[in-house]
Amino acid sequence: MDIVVPSPGESITEVTLGQWHKQDGEWVETDEILVDIESDKATLEVRAPAAGVLHVKVKSGAEQKVGAPIASIDTSAAKPAGGAKAEAAAAPVKAAAPAAAVTQSAAPAAAKADPGKKVSSLAKKVAADKGVDLATVAGSGTAGRVVAADVERAATAGVAAIANPVKPVAQAAPAALAVAGARGVRREKLPKIRQRIAERLVEAQRTAAMLTTFNECDMTEVMRLRAEHKESFEKHHGVGLGFMSFFVKAACSALKRFPKVNAYFAGDEVEYHDYADVSIAVGTDRGLVVPVLRNAELMSFADIELAIRAFAARARDGKLTVDEMTGGTFTITNGGIYGSLMSTPILNAPQSAILGMHAIKKRPVEDPRNPGQVALRPMMYLALSYDHRIIDGAEAVSFLVHIKDCIEKPERLLLD
Repeated sequence: MDIVVPSPGESITEVTLGQWHKQDGEWVETDEILVDIESDKATLEVRAPAAGVLHVKVKSGAEQKVGAPIASIDTSAAKPAGGAKAEAAAAPVKAAAPAAAVTQSAAPAAAKADPGKKVSSLAKKVAADKGVDLATVAGSGTAGRVVAADVERAATAGVAAIANPVKPVAQAAPAALAVAGARGVRREKLPKIRQRIAERLVEAQRTAAMLTTFNECDMTEVMRLRAEHKESFEKHHGVGLGFMSFFVKAACSALKRFPKVNAYFAGDEVEYHDYADVSIAVGTDRGLVVPVLRNAELMSFADIELAIRAFAARARDGKLTVDEMTGGTFTITNGGIYGSLMSTPILNAPQSAILGMHAIKKRPVEDPRNPGQVALRPMMYLALSYDHRIIDGAEAVSFLVHIKDCIEKPERLLLD
């Protein structure tokens, strides 16, 4: 039974093979994960359509066309007993494998982590390529998840240790000389998704008359509401109350009032939308992805928070589908979670606008309750990048002011 490259989505014709989870000649069960495939939009898992002996035809890292055969399963082979190699059970007499083949099959085994450790698919591939033992790698991702960057650091540290071995105490060199002369250089092929991100960013800057307008909002009232209702909200809905849901609701309110911000070019026409499909930028170890909240204007705070949490988990595992990342009409990105104080976000083509959130910092501002008096308030800079071909400056500024007003007086969201 041949195993071919499945189509990750419309318009995708080529993929890159990721890490094989099963080795050549190994017995596989129906629906077991065989290999990851990476496209410029998503990563998918290829599963075994039947039980049998796996015969790998294409190595990890190779680029393949959609529909191309990458492996086969011998469904007539007998299942081996006691975990023995399936090939040995299938063939009565077989010559001993060359030493090189033994080394090749043993290498990935050294890169496997213990069963309880969470490891991303890309991290497994990098570990196999660089010969890093995942059992020795500490994870920096959510819940201690090992991501590709952790493996890269471990590999770099290993090279440095070989290049600069620790000397006996009696012969130890001064600390300043311990790292002197380190001039490591390496080149890595850019993953397809990073290539696609680069193309889209350059395309957005080349094709749109992009400008950015800034404002700041006082987060006092939102923070008060969140602190007051956080526990009961989580107990009732099973998800934490974050800031993103407030901004999504505020954006939907503003998009309703300023429809051009929710429109974009379609050839020589402008396509308007009576709904708000809000794309939420999510950072992963493979790059930035933007899953879409469909009809966000109809969603409750809990619906938004649950959807974002699910998107984040699926993004980290590389399980977002192309459909989930296609068709947004407006984007929100939060650089504040990384500590960004201010930025100019780039448009998510073909959309005409993107809202940038940033870190909350206490700053001295005029106290709205006591005019003329200065007080420390939790402030956030907001940025709206927009396509000036569709959206006028006054409209962009008014849109951002509307969001500011909704955040500073969140009761406006309840009163519409």
